[in-house]
Order: sequence, then structure tokens, then C-alpha cells
Amino acid sequence: MTTSANLKPERTRRHTDWKDVAFSIFNYTFLSLLVIVTIYPFYYIFIYSISDSIEAQKGVYLWPAGFSLEAYKTTVQLPGIADAAIVTLGRTILGTIITVLSCSFFAYLITKNELPFRRFIYRFVLITMYFNAGFIPWYLTMKTYGLQNNFLLYILPTAISGFNIILIKTFIEQLPPSLEESAKIDGAGYFRVFTSIIFPLSMPIVATIAIFSAVGQWNTWFDNFFLVENPKLQTLQLVLYNFLNQSSSLSNMSTEQLTRGDMVRTLTPQSIRMTITMLVTLPIVLVYPLLQRYFVKGIMIGAVKG
Repeated sequence: MTTSANLKPERTRRHTDWKDVAFSIFNYTFLSLLVIVTIYPFYYIFIYSISDSIEAQKGVYLWPAGFSLEAYKTTVQLPGIADAAIVTLGRTILGTIITVLSCSFFAYLITKNELPFRRFIYRFVLITMYFNAGFIPWYLTMKTYGLQNNFLLYILPTAISGFNIILIKTFIEQLPPSLEESAKIDGAGYFRVFTSIIFPLSMPIVATIAIFSAVGQWNTWFDNFFLVENPKLQTLQLVLYNFLNQSSSLSNMSTEQLTRGDMVRTLTPQSIRMTITMLVTLPIVLVYPLLQRYFVKGIMIGAVKG
């Protein structure tokens, strides 16, 4: 015979299961809507850019309105695009490599108690994260160093970053000290220990820093705008930004018109804007999946200690 005492735990368990199911439904629904709201603007820009420019004016929602790559053909053949793409690609690759190596080795040295004025140097790095001299001192400093109209302007000022150094330093401090001690017993110096042990083991945080640096290098146009007048050193972001402001005039040009001067097809200003937006964002978006497996681990481990 079943008593009321035996039924009570069963009812409690069913009530708890119902709450868990309700929470799961709400959680998945909310997160799904959040994902849609986050991704749809980018998806909208993409489908608009590959839509027929005339049909797209009637409305684009879930699928492209027709299909046309005319806007891409027009945009990639604009004057200066090829040179700007090479400059931006160069600054992104070289700048990222130099930033990662410089910040990694600097952070490793700060972890050494033998380094003179170690605490002062580390605190000085921290101060740079909170205080900035401003635009005019930055401009005068870059000119004094001879970086005006110089490709090194895109690389040297970003070689050291306080935020990156803190992340890498915290990560390195969590590595087992015995690894470095055994290497020193075998006669390895600081540089050999760093290149053979510390740096390879720090790949999660290094990948994280690489993503931060690559995104920053790819998107930056501020330094180009104020300190570079040489058209051969223009970055893709600034060139496309200038064309973005001229989208109304560019909308009446096709690829053939740009190269031969004859009218073939009319493109709308909105189509030009969407295409330029895709061109400047898509390359860096493709980098994230390659380094994603390192990113979460690196940013979590590197942020545990201060």
C-alpha cells in the first residue's frame, strides 16, 4: 500500500523536473533569439551586397533579391584598391607577428625577479592603460620619430600593448616553474627557455593576442588619415571609407565604366555601401574560426590572476 510519505518525494521530483524543462525552453528560446538578433544584421548586409541592386530596393529580408556580383566587380576595380589591400594585408600580418613576439618576450622578462626595477616597469606598463597623452603629443611624437609617410608607422607604435602584456604575464606565471628550472640546469639561457618552452606552451594566450592584434591592425585607419599622404601607403580601410562617402557618385558606375568610360549598368548607393562593408569585415571574420579553439582557453586562463 502506497503511503502519502512515499508520494511526496515523487511529486517534488516531478515539480522540479517541470521547472527544469520550463527553464530550458526559456533559456534556449532566449539564446536563439539573441543569436538571430546578433547575426541577422551581418547576414542582411551580405545578401544585400549580392542582390540585384534594382531589385534590392524593393526589399531584402531572408534571401537575395535576384543575384548579381556587379557591386563587387565595381568596388574591387576602384582606383587604388589593389595597392591598399596589399598595404593593409602587410600591416596586419607583420604588425600581428611583431606585436605577439614583442609582448610575449616583454611579459616573460617581467616575470623574472632578477630584472632590475621590475615592479616599476610593470607599473609603468599599467599606467599606460589608464592615461593617454592625447592626439597632439601622439602626432608630434610620430613626426619626430620620422614615421610620417612611413610604413613603419603601422607596425612600431603597436609593438607593445599593456593589456596584452598583462594577459601573457598572468598566463606565464601559471606555468610549472619546474619546466624552466630543468632547462636552466641543462644550461639554457632566458632566450632559449622562452623560445623552446615558454612560448610554445603559451599558444592559447598567444592566439588570443594574435586575434586582438589582427583585428586592430585590419580595422585601423586613424594613423593613415593623419600621417600618411603617399597614395602608395594608403590602407584599405581609409580608401574604402573615402569611396563610401562617394557612394552616390559611384552608384552610376559599373566595372566597364570605370575602365573604359561607357555606361553599362546603374548601381544604387545602398548596394555600394553594403559591398564595401562586406569587403572590410569578411576577411577578419574568417580568421576567428581558425583560432577559436585557443581563444576561450587563453582569455580565461590569462585573466584568472592580476
